[in-house]
Amino acid sequence: MLYTSAEANKLLRKLNEDKLNIESLEHQCCTFHCAMGEKPDDVRPEYDYCSTQSMLLEIERKIRKIKHAISLFNISTTVQEFNMTIDELLVYIPQLSARKQKLYNMQARIPKSRDNSYRGNSSIIDYSIVNYDIATARGDYSAVSDELSRAQIALDLLNNSIKFEIEI
Repeated sequence: MLYTSAEANKLLRKLNEDKLNIESLEHQCCTFHCAMGEKPDDVRPEYDYCSTQSMLLEIERKIRKIKHAISLFNISTTVQEFNMTIDELLVYIPQLSARKQKLYNMQARIPKSRDNSYRGNSSIIDYSIVNYDIATARGDYSAVSDELSRAQIALDLLNNSIKFEIEI
């Protein structure tokens, strides 16, 4: 069947939720408590070990197939605007995010600020002075922010438009 990456990831999320639900139910039903004098068959919850294991194995097989198909899509699909494959872009985006955060902090500084750390009874005042051009950092921050937005939009477009085969 054909899926977009976004659809495949939603299917993956659903399968993981289904697996979690089955495991939770299994945890509640695979053992039970019985009081003295009660007949175990009267309080035994419904649980079929073989059926449960079979369902879990089938879900895990589907998860493997979907993740593999997504991986193949990511390594074989090029994001033209960036001349990178999707998997490269998935590394690039966090790098841009980290750079954006660093540049945000650098561009938000003032050229000279008083150091507020307490040094006992000393009357010496220390200052922190930036050792770079704040305007350049501000420009770099803006450029990185724009590049990050472009990358995210390009990725979203591909993830929601290109379909690929997943044999589940």
